[in-house]
Amino acid sequence: MESISLNIDKTFSVITKTQVDAFEAKVNKGMEMLHEGTGKGSDFLGWLHLPSSINETELRDIEAAAAKLRECKVVVVIGIGGSYLGTKAVVEAINNSFDWLQAKRENPVIVYAGHNIGEDYLSELSALLDDAVFGIINISKSGTTTEPAIAFRVLKKLLEKNAGKEKAKDYIVAVTDKARGALRTLADKEGYKTFVIPDDVGGRFSVFTPVGLLPVAVAGISIRELVKGAVDMEEVTDKNVPFVDNIASIYAATRNALYENGKKIEILANFHPKMHYIGEWWKQLYGESEGKDGKGIFPASVDFTTDLHSMGQWIQEGERIIFETVISVENPDAKLTVPVDETDLDGLNYLAGKRVDEVNKMAELGTQLAHVDGGVPNIKITLPALNAYYIGQLFYFFEKACGLSGYILGVNPFNQPGVEAYKKNMFALLNKPGYEKESEAIKAKL
Repeated sequence: MESISLNIDKTFSVITKTQVDAFEAKVNKGMEMLHEGTGKGSDFLGWLHLPSSINETELRDIEAAAAKLRECKVVVVIGIGGSYLGTKAVVEAINNSFDWLQAKRENPVIVYAGHNIGEDYLSELSALLDDAVFGIINISKSGTTTEPAIAFRVLKKLLEKNAGKEKAKDYIVAVTDKARGALRTLADKEGYKTFVIPDDVGGRFSVFTPVGLLPVAVAGISIRELVKGAVDMEEVTDKNVPFVDNIASIYAATRNALYENGKKIEILANFHPKMHYIGEWWKQLYGESEGKDGKGIFPASVDFTTDLHSMGQWIQEGERIIFETVISVENPDAKLTVPVDETDLDGLNYLAGKRVDEVNKMAELGTQLAHVDGGVPNIKITLPALNAYYIGQLFYFFEKACGLSGYILGVNPFNQPGVEAYKKNMFALLNKPGYEKESEAIKAKL
């Protein structure tokens, strides 16, 4: 099997190879801290060897639970942040874009809840599922995170109304803490099938746990191929792989060299519309890991060529504080050519007979050249194909590089203290018990 590849040549308009190589010692130190568990956040390194630690029994248990949920036409994945973004990224990238419209479906429709507090969204979802027997995968370590807890309370009651309380239990799976928390307590009481979120794996690194693997399996995607890709990438980015040959090390070094040269924003760009949510997952991974202590590259994402007609102007000629990382798919599965038109009123007959992907690839190359000429350095990541194996490689590659990059930056890549700030204010404003002092303080500000 081939591997994803990394090319940093088009960053050398702004930085030099010498500047990238100068980070070797810092990267190697970061690698040592990861593998020896001596860095900040070392109690959250369970993801590091997670792919290679997954055994056959675990895979079969996940696949069996997925088979039961696949009896439903619709399965709701309840979670927020890392509890749903990895799943959505994999499902959207691999499954047919219009599968949900097919009259004869092989796979359940996967929908998402608990990732917002939108009353309209939850009301419309409830109306859609009224009278239906649907599946629920409720993902929450504590069971008390506001967004998913509200969604689960609403949808649990709806499923019990539709199917009856006893039958509903067969179609609810809880992915939660192994021993404590509100969801664990409820699952044990009601007898729900459960899977464990490991204590040492943070949400944004959890796609290779049941958090991601169960719903991905329900969607009909091979979790074995996804895990195999991650296992192979775990091997080629291991601590024993020299800096010059280690693509995670090179990526971490390059982005930090660019950051030191004033490039404060990294834009993840793709030319494949099915990869939109890979960008969303990546934004959380890097934003939550690096954005702290007044430091960090700001992660943004765009879908080209679509966003070339909106963000393209700013990227081409705006403030030169950005760099791009482009994800390219070498061989798409589909094969569609541009047809001949006798009148040629649109002037496109010069493209007749060419694959649509060839046109897209030239747009990709033309964009890269234009942006580099405009002062935007480019990193390129190439996937041989868009499938579970290479997505597994890509996700682990980004995770490993993120840990290295955070340690180069000097932050704890595995905590997220800033996420709690809005929650304290929200709880105080809603008069949650225990937040009386905060409530008084907020009233004084208002």
